[in-house]
Amino acid sequence: MARIAVGGFQHETNTFAPQQATWEEFVRADAWPPLLRGAEMIPGVEGFNIPIAGAVKKLAELGHEIVPLAWAAAAPASYVTEDAFERMWALFDEDLKKHGPFDAIYLDLHGAMVAENTEDGEGELLRRIRGIVGEELPIVASLDYHANLTPEMAKLATALVGYRTYPHVDMAVTGKRAIELLDKLLREKRPVYRAYRQLDFLIPLVWQCTFIEPAKGIFELVGELEAGEKSHNQGIVSVTHTPGFPPADIAQCGPALVVYGHDKEAVEAAADKLAATVKAQEKAFDGELLDPDQAALRAIELSKNASRPVVLADVQDNPGAGGTSDTIGLLAALMRHKAKGAVIGMIVDEGSAKAAVETGEGNVMRRGIGAVVGYGGEKPVEADWRVVKIGSGVFTGTGPFYGGAKFQIGPMALVTDEASGVSAVLACKRVQAADQEMFRAVGVEPSQVPILGLKSTVHFRADFQPIAETILVVRSTGAHITDPVDMPYKHLRKGIRLKPMGPVWQGA
Repeated sequence: MARIAVGGFQHETNTFAPQQATWEEFVRADAWPPLLRGAEMIPGVEGFNIPIAGAVKKLAELGHEIVPLAWAAAAPASYVTEDAFERMWALFDEDLKKHGPFDAIYLDLHGAMVAENTEDGEGELLRRIRGIVGEELPIVASLDYHANLTPEMAKLATALVGYRTYPHVDMAVTGKRAIELLDKLLREKRPVYRAYRQLDFLIPLVWQCTFIEPAKGIFELVGELEAGEKSHNQGIVSVTHTPGFPPADIAQCGPALVVYGHDKEAVEAAADKLAATVKAQEKAFDGELLDPDQAALRAIELSKNASRPVVLADVQDNPGAGGTSDTIGLLAALMRHKAKGAVIGMIVDEGSAKAAVETGEGNVMRRGIGAVVGYGGEKPVEADWRVVKIGSGVFTGTGPFYGGAKFQIGPMALVTDEASGVSAVLACKRVQAADQEMFRAVGVEPSQVPILGLKSTVHFRADFQPIAETILVVRSTGAHITDPVDMPYKHLRKGIRLKPMGPVWQGA
């Protein structure tokens, strides 16, 4: 039995987004748990599809002593404030010094955190932890699929274990895999070699989906290399590939991979093979993007003969990538073209949601909705909105991505513009539209509507692709710029291509 410290600090930072991640964002609960520390952590994460939940469950099964530190996560946004970063570090610093020594540490990290005081949040956190526990203590961390896996992170961690699915249906599974690797390293006490590679082009999030090629095949290879069954490399113990998070203006932004094993030559060969495979598929990381009017018109036409919903992915206003979830480009287009029966969600507008509650079901409120932040100079959509259904915003996710998540997102409402027949789901807190329960919470059965607009990039596919007639990708106004060429970078490393087969970045 080993004594293993467990903690986590999760944030996906879109440095171009208008809202920062403050300490309050890490403290409060939304779809994930609130800030947890000490003994409250283990029961607090139980049942969630998050890495730390899978990790603590596996540690208990293996009989190890769990020493809970602190865990916190905040919704994707712009820079983590220096205040938030330092407050979280203060908890880690105190607990590591107070509760040590340890035999190992497990960390639930994202890999794309950028704070006001450091562009490599995870690398800085690992550096500080090493300053306390030394260079030899095993530290294994799980990483998000969208990590910008930096050389410093690879150097400072004993091992890094990333998700293999997007939509992320394997988050808790990844925590479990990280603990299995940590347990193996503790038991075998054999030298572990590492091979790290960076790729030289950025991959737009919308084409990183593992439900479709080329990512599907690439991650099948990741599994094969690790298993060794087809590669015949029994010296490999772990393989992680992170396609990166392009909306992060940092030098080490972009795809990377890391391979671990006991056979140095096998490790290097596996890393070279995986890097070459990703590189060979560069041209395939592309697809069609429609503007809101094109999307609305095509959806209306397709829905005439469809037996299932035509899904419109409003990818640039995805709150899961730093979007405000309140832009109105797609909503306005659907209304302009009178897409009767269409429903879009979620429009995060606390004022409108609460006004709908005050107005009451069946009554009409005359006001603008959306464009609360006013990103891109947008204005709210004015209409006579009939309040169809009110919800509490308290419900449990049931889909593959958000399954088990206990939502607490404030008052919700379904409102309909009767002139066009288009409806919107209003909410108070930013949560990605990736679970059907978000619509059922206000009386909408997603499978029964002709056109469904979702403020999500890819995660929605886990729960909505099975009910969709087809999926159209929409480039509407939003803080998550889909095409990296359009992002005003200043800090990328020179020589990286801004998108697959795209221009080379030569500096600001």
